[in-house]
Amino acid sequence: MAEHVEAVAPQEIDPEDAKIVTLARSSRARTGAAEGAAVRDTDGRTYAACTVALPSLRLTALQAAVAAAVASGAEGIEAAAVVTDADAVDADSVAAVHDLTRTAAILRADATGTVAGVLQA
Repeated sequence: MAEHVEAVAPQEIDPEDAKIVTLARSSRARTGAAEGAAVRDTDGRTYAACTVALPSLRLTALQAAVAAAVASGAEGIEAAAVVTDADAVDADSVAAVHDLTRTAAILRADATGTVAGVLQA
């Protein structure tokens, strides 16, 4: 698998990207999960999810958000956001987004919603 390099976050982010960061942050806060994530599909619809850690099912927040989008009929992802304490977006999360769209930007934000980095294909 190719290595993905995270770029420094821009000073200002697009309002639509800010929306998915807010959704991801809300999802994480509501459940107390390790991570929250949200994606925007190519039709502009958004899907939010959090880490799933059950005995029989484990998904990263971003995998769960992508799964929700696919289950709703999304054919592509325009952008994604992950709220996490980690220093990078894990490879399984990146792979889930890239299964639908290789060019979607993935924003990594902290618990305050501050975007720390952007992963581009």
